[in-house]
Amino acid sequence: MTSYATSSAKAEMSELRRLKGLLPPELQSWVTVEGTTEVNPPLIRCEEIGKDQVEIQIDLVKWDALAMDQRNLLFWHEVARVQNDTIPKDGWEMAALAIGLGGAVGELWVQDGLLLVLALALCGVSGWRLYQKNNGDKQLKEIIDADEKAIALATRFGYSLPNAYKSLGSALKSLVENTPSKRQRSRYEARLSALKRSANKAKTKPRTTAEGGL
Repeated sequence: MTSYATSSAKAEMSELRRLKGLLPPELQSWVTVEGTTEVNPPLIRCEEIGKDQVEIQIDLVKWDALAMDQRNLLFWHEVARVQNDTIPKDGWEMAALAIGLGGAVGELWVQDGLLLVLALALCGVSGWRLYQKNNGDKQLKEIIDADEKAIALATRFGYSLPNAYKSLGSALKSLVENTPSKRQRSRYEARLSALKRSANKAKTKPRTTAEGGL
């Protein structure tokens, strides 16, 4: 049992080192790759852990069930999100909204018009930012953009264009098949549909080698 646990730990460390090597050189000093210790975590996600420091967290148990090429493209998707600066950040909006609402109520009580206007403006700005962060269409566009950039990263690391599309497509198909949440599954299906459209578009470009598609 101890031998198995040791072997498993070594395999996980080896995989984390391998993934670290898949980071573009310009990210290696401030992006880290770690296995998550949470209960029932997502397969892979990015998180800001400090100023100018990002961590890509992976559920290594679920990760191990994927093929190598599938892992690579899902990893590059997260790398693309880092490059596109679309990682959800610790929000100030909820705190600002609470302060603004509290201030507005207080100024109504003391009847200070200028401070009331400032409090309401704070509420408006924070409320708009919260709406933007939680806008489903905007989030989906960011995710699809990251898939496109993941394909480009794969070709930078030696994949042919058709193989990059096939690897990400098969990874998304696997996630669709193994995701119980209907909402999350529909998100993967939307990404897969967008990827197929992109692959078909790539096949029609002159001098392309992307006949494989998905």
